[in-house]
Order: sequence, then structure tokens, then C-alpha cells
Amino acid sequence: MASALPMTLRVYRRLSSLAVPLAPALIKRRLKQGKEDSARVGERRGMSEDVRPHGPLVWIHGASVGEVLAAAALIEKLRALNIRILLTSGTVTSAAIVAKRFPPDIIHQYVPYDSPRYVARFLDHWRPSLALFIESDLWPNLILSSAARRLPMVLINGRMSHRSFPRWRRVSGTISALLGQFEVCLAQSRVDAERFTMLGSRNVVVTGNLKLDVPAPPADFSKLERLMSVTRGRPVIVAASTHPGEDEILLDAHRTLGGFFPSLLTVIVPRHPGRGEAIARMIGATGLHASLRSREELPTAATDIYVADTMGEMGLFYRLSPVVFMGGSLVQHGGQNPIEAIKLGASIVHGPHVFNFADVYEALDGAGGARLVETREALVKQLGQLLADPAARNSTLAAAERVVSQLGGALDRTLAALEPYLLQLRLEMGTADA
Repeated sequence: MASALPMTLRVYRRLSSLAVPLAPALIKRRLKQGKEDSARVGERRGMSEDVRPHGPLVWIHGASVGEVLAAAALIEKLRALNIRILLTSGTVTSAAIVAKRFPPDIIHQYVPYDSPRYVARFLDHWRPSLALFIESDLWPNLILSSAARRLPMVLINGRMSHRSFPRWRRVSGTISALLGQFEVCLAQSRVDAERFTMLGSRNVVVTGNLKLDVPAPPADFSKLERLMSVTRGRPVIVAASTHPGEDEILLDAHRTLGGFFPSLLTVIVPRHPGRGEAIARMIGATGLHASLRSREELPTAATDIYVADTMGEMGLFYRLSPVVFMGGSLVQHGGQNPIEAIKLGASIVHGPHVFNFADVYEALDGAGGARLVETREALVKQLGQLLADPAARNSTLAAAERVVSQLGGALDRTLAALEPYLLQLRLEMGTADA
């Protein structure tokens, strides 16, 4: 296989082998940045203290939180077939979400650094029966080493963003050699399917976006009751998964809206909780009062902005407010998934930069199921209208729920596409039992 690889991949494999001595320094730096778990750094070298379970093992890999949560319903279906699951991801936040929201029999590991040595150690230990890669987290050594072992690989919920596509086209031989290792590519949309086909995928099927089939996130009932009791009677706006540059705009919008809704509470949920302290300082510098959830503070009558800088509690805050601004959309991040908020009864407001979920937002906006804003003034107007007019909220939400229902079904289509592989695993399970 190595001789048939394009030069770019041969050079990459060589350099990633030579870089192994640098791994301790890399890990040390990432530990300082809070990007690694000190108790589990061995997993980054392909080592594990967990024992491989008996029988077939499906390995599912996703980059971070969004990808891992997208696979939640699929994982439940596989568990119902008594298939054991190995779930890998690359971030501390995704590991925390798995520990909080997934059953204890799901084995989570940090994906190894993409060195042939570490990847081989990982594959030797786990010996997966089937590999499902979510969206587009394509590590060359991980893919090529798996293919060399004849491990069946399927790309699920495949997405090729408008930013990534032209970059990969410039190195078409490289991406074609990687995508060609997958037996099937299950794409989110027709556009994604066309892009994967142009980049070298051999067998592309449009199955839809699994994120549209995710269940509504859970919430601790006692925590929800406490939050609702201390905010009762106040209009509440939730700004979900905000990014740098958006908090300032939301703060400005809050000050303007406060003139019309004197008891307004804005809840800012930063995409990266570590920014909570900095956001609180920024709020304090304007003369407004902030409370931080990471300090176990609850909103008081004096709280203007509640900074919810914790992990795994979006289900709590989506239930707290009927109006949600989806972050990552006023800056060039690409937007965040609005489906969970809609399923929990929220009317959605978003900015123009939603290319990560372009099809979803296009359908929502076209049906009147979300409000697009491009300026601070428009943000204030739409938030104010939804706060003041329950009929407008209900109309927006009803339209959004119809769109979500129409766009759903990706889980069933994904399972249908995977059925030949799952049948083989069930046959292996039956043979082992016999």
C-alpha cells in the first residue's frame, strides 16, 4: 500500500514517525493548556488500562462534543443489538460529556496521536470489528493503518464544509487516497455527497444529518426547579454556545433591551467554559452585575447577566427560556446546532454565519422557524419581539418543529446503510456463542 500512496501521505507518515520523541513535550504543553487529562495521557500513545470486551466491537470516532452527541441515538440502537461500543474523541470536553450523558458500558478512549506507532498500539489492543468515522475527522495514519488490517470503515454523517472543500481540492490525490479507504460514505446532504464524490469517495449515499435526530438533552430536575424559582417573573434570553466577539454584542443588546424589559435576565453559555471569568470581568467593567455558575452562584434580583460556564447543562438552560440566540453565528465560526433548543420549545434567533448547518438554517429561515439577524439593531428587534409577543414565539416554534420533523430520519437511513455490516457482526456473535 505504501508505494501506491501519494508523496504527501508518504512524507506525512515518515514525519509523524520521526515526531514520536516530541510527544512528551506536546503532552506537557497541552496539559498546561487544560487540553489533556493527566490521568489518561497514555491513551494518546495508544495505551489503555481498559480491557477489550469479548466479541465484536464497533469503534466510533468523532472529533469533539458535537460529533459525539450526533452519534448518541445510533449508539443506543447498537447497544440494543448487544453490540459493544468503543467511542473515541480528541477533547477533554467531549470526554466529560460521554461520562455525564452516556451509559457506563460505553468505552471511551482519547484517540491516539496520529503516529504509526501509537495507532498500531491502539489497534493491537482494541482489534475493532467495524469503524465508523463521524463527519470528517480524517487522520491519515489512523485510516491507512486500519485499512491495512482490512478493518471495514464507514464515514457516517459525512460533512465537507464550504471552507474545507477547496482546501482538499488543492491536494486531491491526498484526500482521494484517504476517502478511497472507506467502503461507504454516508453524507448529510446532496451537496456534501457531491463534494465527497469529487474528492474520491467510492460509494456515497445521502442519509441526512444525525444531529436532527438527537434526543433533547436531559436536565437535572432539582437544579431546573431552583433556577426557575429564582428567575420566576423575569423575562429570560439564553445565548447558547457563544464565541469571542459575540458576548460584547449580546451585552450591548441586553443594555438596550433592559430599557423595555427592566427585569431582563440574559444567560450567556460560552462554547468554551474556560472563558467564563473573562466574560464576567467584561460585564463588570460596564457596570452590570454578573453571576457565574462555575462558582455555584445562582441569579439574584441584582443579576443582569448569568454566565453559565459549566459543561453538560444545555438541557437546563434551553428549558429555562423560550427565546434562544444560537452562538457562533455573529462571528465567522459557522453556527451551532439549533435542533436541541427547538425540541425543548425555544424560538431561535441566529446570525448570518451558519455554514456548518447551512441546510438546516436555510430550511428553518424559509419556513419562518428561525429569525436571521445581521446587525446589532436587528438582534435587539427580534429578541424584543419574541420576548414581548407569545403568539410570535409560538408561531416560530411551530414552524421550526415542522421543519425538524420533515428533515429527520437520518438515524433510520444510517442504520439501513449499516445493516450488512451489523448482520455480519450478529453472525459472528452467534458463532461465538455457539
